[in-house]
Amino acid sequence: MKFRELRTLLYFSKSHRRGLVVLFVIIFTLQCIYIFVDFSPKEELTADTHEWTKMQSVVDSLKVEKSKYVRKIYPFNPNFITDYKGYQLGMSVPEIDRLLEFRKTNKYVNSAQEFQKVTQVSDSLLATISPYFKFPDWVTNKKEKSFQKYDNFKTAEKIIIKDINLATAEDLMKVYGIGPSLSERILVERKKFGFFLSMDQVDYIWGLSPEVVENTKKHFKVLNPPEIFKIKINDVSIKELQQFPYFNYNIAKNIVVYRSMNGTIQSASELTKIKGFPVEKAHIIALYLDF
Repeated sequence: MKFRELRTLLYFSKSHRRGLVVLFVIIFTLQCIYIFVDFSPKEELTADTHEWTKMQSVVDSLKVEKSKYVRKIYPFNPNFITDYKGYQLGMSVPEIDRLLEFRKTNKYVNSAQEFQKVTQVSDSLLATISPYFKFPDWVTNKKEKSFQKYDNFKTAEKIIIKDINLATAEDLMKVYGIGPSLSERILVERKKFGFFLSMDQVDYIWGLSPEVVENTKKHFKVLNPPEIFKIKINDVSIKELQQFPYFNYNIAKNIVVYRSMNGTIQSASELTKIKGFPVEKAHIIALYLDF
């Protein structure tokens, strides 16, 4: 009796069975959707995000190119290593500074061993860069001790002295240390005066180091002092005086004031008594004046 009642309770009609099948299908479908479908909110790509993504791809491509790039080292004289060159070679700042301090004493290293002794670079770095060291022939063929002064190295080339007032930009650029910019600057300075009357005028051209000035004076002289129209220092006005390259308005005014108070200026030595006068240039200025 009880079995029959239980069987009756567990009996499903045809419509019930269909409903259960449909229910199971729905549950299974929902489970699959939940597992396989991403319901997380999608981030909208803003203009900045898009630009960043674009830049990141460029950076990644550059990193790949950099990893493939092998920097080529050309032969060089280690005595002339600059801060940037040393950095490129893998030298530390203290190692570069030791070389620069050594060079300030006007000494040169003449071998890889001396280079290591001065800079204290590691054996591994020395082994990497020393094959590219290129020393002058006079060093490699020399049997004397190292650390020779550069002054001992003299070229056999004879220096032909030219007139500074006839020099062209090409002539000037033949001097070690003078390039297109400095040669143009020298020519502009010469044009201000009309002619150079003293090689000491080169001393006051902006941008020329003492070494370049010295080299210039070795190659050029005022061979034929030109005839120029000299400034009549006791007659000209302030306006006329201040047109001279070494004078400005204040100096010109002080000259006229001194002249009115003390009378005629007789010599260059008197000019040095004038307030604000460029005393260090007095010997040059006197060449352009008529007392």
